[in-house]
Amino acid sequence: MATKKATKPKAKPAPKKEKTSFGSKVKSFIFKCIMWFVGLSVLTVIIFRFVPVFYTPLMIIRAVEHNEAGKDMVCSHEWVSLEDISLNLPKAVVASEDGRFLKHNGFDFSAMNKAFNSNLKGKKLKGGSTISQQTAKNVFLWQGRSYLRKGLEAYFTVLIELFWGKERIMEVYLNSIEMGDGVYGAEAASKHWFHKSAKNLTKYEAASIAAILPNPRKYKATNSSAYVERRKNKTLRVMKSVGKLEY
Repeated sequence: MATKKATKPKAKPAPKKEKTSFGSKVKSFIFKCIMWFVGLSVLTVIIFRFVPVFYTPLMIIRAVEHNEAGKDMVCSHEWVSLEDISLNLPKAVVASEDGRFLKHNGFDFSAMNKAFNSNLKGKKLKGGSTISQQTAKNVFLWQGRSYLRKGLEAYFTVLIELFWGKERIMEVYLNSIEMGDGVYGAEAASKHWFHKSAKNLTKYEAASIAAILPNPRKYKATNSSAYVERRKNKTLRVMKSVGKLEY
């Protein structure tokens, strides 16, 4: 008797892959970009916790501006450790720029509120930026007042407060801040204005440098205007109450 051959069951067709929509691709791309940005920014902040910051975006921007104006592309900068900077200068910038530097976590909301109310009254714009915020802006960002830049400034401020601490923030600030036209950092400024090392700055000289920080390309630390002289004297008075900076 003939036997029937067993028939193999027919293989089920592979399920069709659902087409990914254009919107999903865009969302996935944006998510990946954000994750890459967060990862790289955190890594950069951690590296700068230990490595000197020799160049900043502002230095490059100013050099380009000089070139476009037909001037020499000057960038005077020399990194020195915080222990090689006179204690008078950190006290002076705290007295002049950020009296609550050691107390806040990167943002001085009382100063920001005063600045906001001042603007509402139509008075001259007053900044509420802390030393931490200024450091974040100078090292990682560009100049400007857009919401994007301010948001990124807040983001990097949180990162440096978290990974650096106050002492490192002060060290980077004093080495990167613009202290004259094409002059950056305490050592270059000390040599430019007073022909000496930052380690030997007197209280008056430190106050003179701190007094010009709001507009270092316009104001002069020596042969100063009456306005800058008033700022110097005010800074000197406030320095007496700053006391020892315990980071």
